[in-house]
Amino acid sequence: MAYETVIGLEVHVQLATQSKAFCRDSAAFGGAPNTHTGVISLAHPGTLPRLNKTAVQYAVRLGLSLGCRINRRSTFDRKNYFYADLPKGFQTTQDANPICIGGSLQVKRGDALAPIRLHHIHLEEDAGKSLHDQDPHDSLIDLNRAGVPLLEIVTEPDFRSAEEVSQFMESMRRLVRWIGVSDGNMEEGSLRCDVNISIRPEGSETFGTRCEIKNMNSMRFARRAIAYEVERQIKVLESGGRIEQETRGFDPQSGETYSLREKENAHDYRYFPEPDLPPVLLSEDYIAQVAHALPELPEAAQARMQSMYELNVQDAQTLCNERSAAEYFFLLAENAQKAGVSGKLCANFIINQLLPWSAGKHLQLSESPVRVENWTAMLTLIEKGAISASACYQRLLPALLDNPETPPQTLAEQLNLLQDQDSDALSSAVAAVLAKYPEKVAEYKKGKKGLIGFFMGEVMKASKGKANPQEATKMIEAHITPTPNP
Repeated sequence: MAYETVIGLEVHVQLATQSKAFCRDSAAFGGAPNTHTGVISLAHPGTLPRLNKTAVQYAVRLGLSLGCRINRRSTFDRKNYFYADLPKGFQTTQDANPICIGGSLQVKRGDALAPIRLHHIHLEEDAGKSLHDQDPHDSLIDLNRAGVPLLEIVTEPDFRSAEEVSQFMESMRRLVRWIGVSDGNMEEGSLRCDVNISIRPEGSETFGTRCEIKNMNSMRFARRAIAYEVERQIKVLESGGRIEQETRGFDPQSGETYSLREKENAHDYRYFPEPDLPPVLLSEDYIAQVAHALPELPEAAQARMQSMYELNVQDAQTLCNERSAAEYFFLLAENAQKAGVSGKLCANFIINQLLPWSAGKHLQLSESPVRVENWTAMLTLIEKGAISASACYQRLLPALLDNPETPPQTLAEQLNLLQDQDSDALSSAVAAVLAKYPEKVAEYKKGKKGLIGFFMGEVMKASKGKANPQEATKMIEAHITPTPNP
């Protein structure tokens, strides 16, 4: 029997606020264990929470970016369960009235885009961290993370493959970084997800029994966990067994999922309204202000790159992986367009040269010492054929980074990089090369067109690298007229 995979996600986004969700303790990652804690994080008796207004703003920012309906009146609840890294014995979260309702994010399914619907997004606090591998006898508890604000994004069961889950998480990571609500660092736990997986016979409309795999903070591990779990469930059903609803973990070493506990339902958590936090009331003016402050979203930026500057999909996607790269491209392309430099050349320069340079220097593109006007002047030399791209990137680019205020034309002259525009001299160089290698010319005429690269290399040597490659190629082809094979 053929089965269909059905997956839903619970995505946890750790917000990039300076302080925790309900107190002033630092929300920064790292630090010595249990140093980002105070009386509220440690749940001392008599302490009262106070809501972080920036966390609310970030929730609205993300909700608007995903097309959610913003709840004008949201409330907090207590989710009760016992675990050693949960000091209060309950988690402050939103159950009955979450801050964002609905919304969607698209993934590619086949040749089309499929919307992954969101059920809601709610605001809550994180728990601490239990370390089970630091001591041979005891588990250690670090409460630095306890109380850090989270947004939990609950999707509908709209995923049909691990690849779609991976796409969704990559898009979500890009979005939260783009709008500045989270660093999206999966390795540090800033972005992680619980994966709910079930299978059903193909064509069936009835959902199977789902199993939840907790705390996936690596897409590589998530894909492996989903693949294993789907295979496990199929084997259980094919052998006449029944899938039990449960929470499972994933062991990266074995590549297998394993049972943690029976799946709790909502009533097991004994939700009840949080008595120490009033409802969050959001005015229309407040929501409009947050919406107005949002940047152009990545999908719109990508579409603008393709329509205004004729970039292909791959280049536009690469530039839109990070908002800073997209903004720098628009800044450079707008300036360069006035000088007659194509958007494609600007994109190639940023993707292949500037991004690797900035990554190696651990700098943003905007921190480049070279002004956009000088980058434009440099690219103009390539566009007009005054300098070859290879000479520019290998020699002029490093010189310009070392001398950012010097005009690129001046540096190119000092480095003797300007290509010879004397067509007579170039024609003589081409003729001399072809005369030197008559046997190669004969092979080319018989159809061995790959020799054009050899001739080009010889012409460049003869001109000491100053020949214009495009003009040289045209002259070589004009001097040789290949005849078809008999």
